[in-house]
Amino acid sequence: MSLLFETIKFTNGKFFNLSFHNERMNNARKILFNKKDPINLAEILATPQIEYGMVVKINVYYSEEIEEVKYSIYEPKKIEKLKLIACDEIDYSYKYSERKIFDELKKRADCSETEDILIIKNKFITDTSYSNIAFFNGTKWITPSTPLLTGTKRAQLLKDGIISEHEIKRDDLKKYYSAKLFNAILDFNDCPTLPITSIY
Repeated sequence: MSLLFETIKFTNGKFFNLSFHNERMNNARKILFNKKDPINLAEILATPQIEYGMVVKINVYYSEEIEEVKYSIYEPKKIEKLKLIACDEIDYSYKYSERKIFDELKKRADCSETEDILIIKNKFITDTSYSNIAFFNGTKWITPSTPLLTGTKRAQLLKDGIISEHEIKRDDLKKYYSAKLFNAILDFNDCPTLPITSIY
């Protein structure tokens, strides 16, 4: 079995959303490995020594226990278009480090460096290859209720009432004006925002 991992943001002396990462990690350990002793990431992570304003991406790899922690300076992707691609067999309900299926789908969609995929599963919009997504209908931001992965940033945004969730099919996209790609590293206000016409 592939290792699981959590991707955690650190900047300006602060780790972000650790409670949501702890919850997801410990739920996965309990369900997949019957491990009931919770791990507290705050007791494990070292504080990176970086310049103010820089962002560090921390990948914590684990199975029953923590296996490895990697620190790297975050380099944002520049995504300008999303290609819709259907894949009913994909299952990414746990955040596994084995992500071959996403590479295969991007290759099938013939994505360039500034393009990514938006996956349709069982006729419903899910996620891109590296982020959850939300759509703006002119009044509020709606995220699909059928994500491949229930992201930690998604959970926080739902809890705070910044986004809401609803089932979204391909034909529903015409109801929206724009889309945001967000994840644990990408702040909702600063994440890539695309016109709906860039999704095809």
